[in-house]
Amino acid sequence: MKNRIAQLRKERRITQEELADAVGVTRQTIISLENGRYNASLLLAHKIAKYFGSSIEEIFLFEEEET
Repeated sequence: MKNRIAQLRKERRITQEELADAVGVTRQTIISLENGRYNASLLLAHKIAKYFGSSIEEIFLFEEEET
């Protein structure tokens, strides 16, 4: 799942550490999210969306697999 976390964070000049502290995770978790190596839980996705004043759908880009 792709996301816009890095883009939003850079636009607001927020460090990975600051975002991690604000949503209660480690900086490594933010790094993994930004690099697409980790998918956020619904709770974490909600916290990140609330932090940025956006909806989950505006930050996390769901890609439906073709069948």
